[in-house]
Amino acid sequence: MNLQAWSVTIGPIIASRLFERGAAHVGLDFLAHPFWDKYIEYEERQEAEDRVLAILRRIVTLPLHQYSRYYEKFRQLSHNRPVSELVDDDVLAAYRAEVEAPYAGTQRPELETERDIRGKIDARYYELFTQTQNEVSRRWTYESEIKRPYFHIDELDYQQLANWNKYLDFEEAEGDHTRTIFLYERCLVTCALYDEFWFRYARWMSAKPDKEEEVRIIYQRATTMHVPISRPGIRLQFAYFEESCGRIDVARDIHASILIKLPDCIEAITSWAHLQRRHSGLDAAIEVFKNQIDSPHVDIFTKAAMVTEWAFLLWKVKGTDEEARNVFLKNVDWYADSRIFWDKWLEFELQQPTSADTEALHGERVKQIFDSLRSKSRLSKASKKQLSQIYLEYLLQRGGKDAMKQFL
Repeated sequence: MNLQAWSVTIGPIIASRLFERGAAHVGLDFLAHPFWDKYIEYEERQEAEDRVLAILRRIVTLPLHQYSRYYEKFRQLSHNRPVSELVDDDVLAAYRAEVEAPYAGTQRPELETERDIRGKIDARYYELFTQTQNEVSRRWTYESEIKRPYFHIDELDYQQLANWNKYLDFEEAEGDHTRTIFLYERCLVTCALYDEFWFRYARWMSAKPDKEEEVRIIYQRATTMHVPISRPGIRLQFAYFEESCGRIDVARDIHASILIKLPDCIEAITSWAHLQRRHSGLDAAIEVFKNQIDSPHVDIFTKAAMVTEWAFLLWKVKGTDEEARNVFLKNVDWYADSRIFWDKWLEFELQQPTSADTEALHGERVKQIFDSLRSKSRLSKASKKQLSQIYLEYLLQRGGKDAMKQFL
């Protein structure tokens, strides 16, 4: 449908409202000239020169790609419009006072007064034009490097991503809240699949006062429409945000939704467990790990990681070394083929404090791990060699006179 037919169909009032909504959403975009051209064309078809002039007054202050064309159009139209339409009433009154001051008490033709006022108005808009020109030049550094301003599933190269980050740095430093939002929204058209920009947008918005709902909407858009579930980081950050807002049940639901699609996501399971620990206690956290260990949808290597997290909770949070040790001992037969299980078990024992009286017992416990590794595990030769090297270093530094005999 062409512009004329469209405007007749919906009527001038609704058309104007829709254009104003469009201006609020895309009017500040550096490449917004197709929109502004249509808006101006529509008002010209209505033969509303006053409204065309009002639109141009707005545009000439915006750093747009085709700023110069709009300035020239404004100048041409302004010559035929009354000065009252060119500037606000207070500015017009100030200009009139300035041009009449030298002729105080003297009758002066209105045409001469208007001519001088127009001269000041022209100078004012030329100054605005030069300011706009400068702003365009500053942004052109980044605009000229944007090779793909639209969304596509193909990856962007490093230079494109770096340019967007630099452009956002620039706009944030300028301090104009509205313009910064416009640039983020434009960036996310191109970079919608890159969670780093959603992270950045949410972080920037959250630094502003009273923007909780705006931050929530950013996370919702990222997690429900754009960033694939295979990259759960932004969803976990959303959960942390909701937790910080006191919406604990929502944070729990976000974790649960991740695990519906990614049942083996160790990061999400661990995060959920610690959410439970913070708000419901240690037993609730351990229950999360146990549920995942018992789940038929979780693979054995993820379960092995959950066992180690369970043991570390008992060790570092509850402070019960023996309970943590028993978790490893009871589960070694189930998870002997998991590298992370052995790494964490060794880490646990090697970090236990000792004294002269307990050093021998400590050595026996470390040796028990190494013996179990050799007899029960089907890890690759490379993994066994790396773990054996850790045990050898322990024996060299802390073993007794029979250390090498034990190792060999």
